[in-house]
This record gives sequence, structure tokens and C-alpha cells, in this order.
Amino acid sequence: MPGKDLAEVSATRDVDRIEAPITWKAYLMCAFAAFGGIYFGYDSGYINGVKGMPYFIHQQTGKPYPPPDPTTEEKAAFALEAWRDSLITSILSAGTFFGAIIAGDMADFIGRRLTIILGCAVFLIGVILQTASAGLGLLVAGRLVAGFGVGFVSAIIILYMSECSPKKIRGAVVSGYQFAITIGLLLAACVDYGTQNRMDTGSYRIPIAIQMLWALFLGLGIAFLPDSPRYFVKRGKLDKAANSLSRLRGQPVSSDYVQNELAEIVANHEYELQVVPQGSYWSSWANCFKGGLSKPSSNLRRTILGTSMQMMQQWTGVNFIFYFGTTFFNQLGTISNPFLISLITTLVNVCSTPISFWTIERFGRRPLLIWGALGMLICEFLVAIMGTVDGDNPATVRAMIAFICIYIFFFASTWGPGAWVVIGEIFPLPIRSRGVGLSTASNWLWNCIITVITPYLVNEDKAFLQAKVFFLWGALCTACFVYAYFLVPETKGLSLEQVDKMLEETTPRNSSKWVPHTTFAAELGMTEKGTLAPEIVEDAERKGSVV
Repeated sequence: MPGKDLAEVSATRDVDRIEAPITWKAYLMCAFAAFGGIYFGYDSGYINGVKGMPYFIHQQTGKPYPPPDPTTEEKAAFALEAWRDSLITSILSAGTFFGAIIAGDMADFIGRRLTIILGCAVFLIGVILQTASAGLGLLVAGRLVAGFGVGFVSAIIILYMSECSPKKIRGAVVSGYQFAITIGLLLAACVDYGTQNRMDTGSYRIPIAIQMLWALFLGLGIAFLPDSPRYFVKRGKLDKAANSLSRLRGQPVSSDYVQNELAEIVANHEYELQVVPQGSYWSSWANCFKGGLSKPSSNLRRTILGTSMQMMQQWTGVNFIFYFGTTFFNQLGTISNPFLISLITTLVNVCSTPISFWTIERFGRRPLLIWGALGMLICEFLVAIMGTVDGDNPATVRAMIAFICIYIFFFASTWGPGAWVVIGEIFPLPIRSRGVGLSTASNWLWNCIITVITPYLVNEDKAFLQAKVFFLWGALCTACFVYAYFLVPETKGLSLEQVDKMLEETTPRNSSKWVPHTTFAAELGMTEKGTLAPEIVEDAERKGSVV
């Protein structure tokens, strides 16, 4: 019987003793998991440069190469058509949308770790198809398949890190995932920069094929890490949960720290099952949408918060720079090397993200999202105004690029990591994998929508908004500012179980003042010996379920 060695689980009433002290082992394990962001970022970023490569454009469209000293009009004309640009870019996001939703189920059926490994395998198949492509059909098919793999990993890596990280560094560790994404974007820009002038298939095949390294490294490496202890509790395998916690915290299974943390996870899970009982497979999905909108702790409210948070992250417009930056900078007419400018903006993204490692734990999630949105909307409106009023002036264009870099700084140090951190913290264990999957799917859905419509907004043969498109991004960032102020709670320094209690007892605007005052183990029942009530342990083992 699972958990037979844990008939007694030591528990505590002390809210400060529900987790072991932080060790370097915990840092290193969680930091490795964050590596998954590299191939997410690389796969998202390489296509920006590839779409601007002369050989790729010629191969896909059949257009003749422009003369040695092309005019601005000739440069603008030698580009992918809007429909082709939109299809190649957005098809990845379509795959990731469905991949993220499927991953929410897979993570409960086979575990967080195996789902990530499976995602790496699917991604490798997609990369092989893309590398072999010499036309549009196979390239699109490969990006769709790779998208499923990216969807698996992008959703479950967040879930895995949030469930395994100590509460005091959880925000910094998950921010490391966003940092890895920026590293991936930078590596993609560097590789694109190195192959852009090749006049053979190597110009695009080399950037595509390099992605295999990231998937192999992540898939093989994570096989040696323990699975999430909260996954084992959900399955009723308390002995395996204790062993996993022991490895993650660097403490023996018999340690009071391991026992107390396990007791709190078990008690919280039992409490959540009392609030919203589990049923069939379909009812478990329906549980994500139960409760009222007016109650901050309801599953419906949390699901809306998670999915809208990821929608808002896409609304900031930053992926316009990383997906269409090369095309946009080329349209400005006064920039001789748009690839270099794209590389610079990506470098700003990389250098700015590590700031969040400290600020997200020092100031919290909520202030970062509020002030980050304010900084971004100011920069975006300035870029839009300057480009509309004096966009033909080289000095004005340089100022626009400077404010675009400042805008990227605000995103990278606030909304970039902050949105991922929050979605990993707000869901209760019974619906956590599906909640994170739905939230990640929302990110990719809006990513897909934006990549589909953007070419029609900025391409020369369509709306050709040029800098005016930043009025749109500025308006959407204004919505992000209002959203963060009224709806985002503060989760800094709380265990995932304490986040549940905080959402029950306070509102988003007052959440930063909330402090834990009891443990779930104490509420549900402890024996005189200081152990979790035996009936709770037995019930957790008996109810262990994939749904």
C-alpha cells in the first residue's frame, strides 16, 4: 500500500516550520529545470531572423534578389507576403496552445517530469521536419509538431518549479525560467546574425537544427531529478512524496522539516477536496470553473486570473519586437543593419531579466507588475508619437530605438517573469496542473492571435502602420496597468498552501498585508504526539487519483 511507511507524519502548528532551510542543492535542481526556457526562447526567436534572410525569402516567394544598393521601396518589397509571414510565425503558437492543454492532463497521469521528457521528444520530431524542409508545407508541419512539444514543456516546467522550489526563492527560481527564455532568444539572434548572408539552405537549416541540442540536454538532464512531491501526494503515494522532498530539501526523510512540509501539503490537499470534491475525469475539468466571480479564492476566479494574466503578458506587445523586429526596423528606412538592432534589443532583454531575481522577492509580484506596466505604456506611447510626427529623421529613429530598449527593460524585469511566477502559485493542488496548462495555453492563444494579425497591421501591402502600431501596444499596456492594480494578489514569501489561505481571507489590494496565522495540519487535526491525524493520512492515500 502506498505510504505504508508513513502511518505517522509529524506535523506542526508553527507557520515558520513548514519548510526546510534553503540549500544549494535546491537552487541547483530548480535552476536546471529553468533551462527549459532556453529552447522555448530559441524556438520563438530564430524565426524572426530567418524570415528576413535573403535566401529564405527568395526560396519561399520566388522574388528576385534586390540590387546591390536597393532603395527603401525595393527593400520593403523584398519580403514575405503577409499571409505567408503570418502562417509561418503563428503555426507554432497554434501547436503550443493545444500542447499546453494536453500537458495539464499528462502531468497528472504520468507525472511532471515524464511529461517534460515527452515534450522534448515531440519537439525533436518537429525540429527534424523543419530542418528537412525546402518549402512551405514541411516547414509549417514541423513548426506545428514542435509547438506541441513546446506547449508541454512551457506549461509543466512552470508547474514543476513552483511545486519544488522553497517558498523564499520560488519567485527568483521561476524568474530564472524567463531568464532562460531571453538566453534562448539571444542565442537565436546570434545564430541568425551569423548565417543571414549564406546563399544556401544552411542559412535557415543551421538555426533550426541547433534546437536539438537544447531539447536533448533538458530531456536527459531532468530524468535524473526527482518528480514533484505534490504530484505524489495527489496520487496518494506519500512515501514517494517524502523521498522526493528529502532529495529536494537535502534532509533525511525522518527530518522534522520534511515531515512537517509533507503534513502541510497533505492537509491542504485534503482541505481542498472537502471544498470541491473530485469526481470523474470531466468533472475534474469542470472543477476549474466552479465558484463565484466575487470570491477571490474560488477556482473560477483563479482560472480567470491565470488565463487573463498570460493574455495580458502578450498584450504588452513585446513579441512584436522579437517576432517582427527585423521587418519593423527594416521599414524605418534609416537603419542599415536591422539584424544588428534586433540583436541589441534581445541583449537588453537578457541583461534586464536577472534584476527580477532580487526585486520579485524584495518588493513582491504585485508592485513589479503595476510599475512595469506603467513604464511600458509610457515608452510605447513615446515611440508611437515620435515615429508618427518625425519618423523620417535619423535622430528621431535613434531615439525611438532607445525607448524601445527601455520598454524591453521594463518588460524583462517585471511582466516577463512576473506573469509566469503568479500562475504557478495561485492554483490549489487538485486543479493545479490543469490551471497552469490553461493559463499557458492562454499565453499561446494570444501569441497566435497577435502573430496572425500583426503582419496585416505593419506589412507594406496591408495597413502599413509602421510606428503607429505602438499606439495599440500602449493602449493595451494601459489595460495591463489597471488589471494589475485591481486583480493581482501578492504571493511573496508564502508557501503554495499559504497562498490558498491568503486568497480565502483577503482581497488583491490588501493581500500584501496578510500574514499566515495557522497551518492546515493544525486546522484539520493533529494528535497529542504532534503528528497528522491518522485518518487524514489514510484518506489521502485512499483518494489518490490522477483526476
